[in-house]
Amino acid sequence: AWTIKEVCAEREDGPPGQLIYSKDLHSIYKVDGEQHQLFAQNLSLFAKLFLDNKSVFFDVASFDYFLLLHQPGPSSSSSSCSSHLGPQIIGFFSKEKMSWDNNNLACILVFPPWQRKGFGKILMGVSYELSRREGRYGGPEKPLSELGRRGYMQFWEARVARTVLGMKGKKTLSVSELARECWVSSEDIVAALKRMGVLGVKRKDGSVGVSKKAVREWVGRTGVDLTPPVCEEGFLWDWAA
Repeated sequence: AWTIKEVCAEREDGPPGQLIYSKDLHSIYKVDGEQHQLFAQNLSLFAKLFLDNKSVFFDVASFDYFLLLHQPGPSSSSSSCSSHLGPQIIGFFSKEKMSWDNNNLACILVFPPWQRKGFGKILMGVSYELSRREGRYGGPEKPLSELGRRGYMQFWEARVARTVLGMKGKKTLSVSELARECWVSSEDIVAALKRMGVLGVKRKDGSVGVSKKAVREWVGRTGVDLTPPVCEEGFLWDWAA
């Protein structure tokens, strides 16, 4: 009979690429599609099993891949494979190295066993933090799937609310101010504000104001969690702000 150790062979080495973020039980690795073509191709093919609109492509050299890894905690049962394995890849997003549309994400996927646990927000958060470090107002490649749009709307809403309520000494902010503070495109800011029902009327100068009071009331009604999905101190070395 096989022992647990034989069935669940321990993986000493991590994924290819560079560790750029680590916080608690989660870490992010950046994988260059040109340097690790076979890995990137296999990842793209595997993703197609779960994404209806995923295009299989073999020219992966122009993309970077950001892998989300989860380290099983010490509370895992000693009889399960997960307690004997190292960090597990539970999702990823891809990003064009050069995007003329300033897309900060091309494809995103959290694998089915790990969905609806907030891990997609970590991937989205990392993509926007990378945009901020690059000095570019970015967003996901469009059009989004219905599931993707729903996930991004929740992410944008929380990001906007966190930003508005975190601004001291201001009762209202304009859409352009929010875009600068959030590093989110004005188009996506407006979409989130409309869905939240807090988009104000046009001012005399043509800008649209957002009331801090209205946002605070929206947070109270929805009970949305405003905890940032990623932390500044989690980024390592050259990736730190």
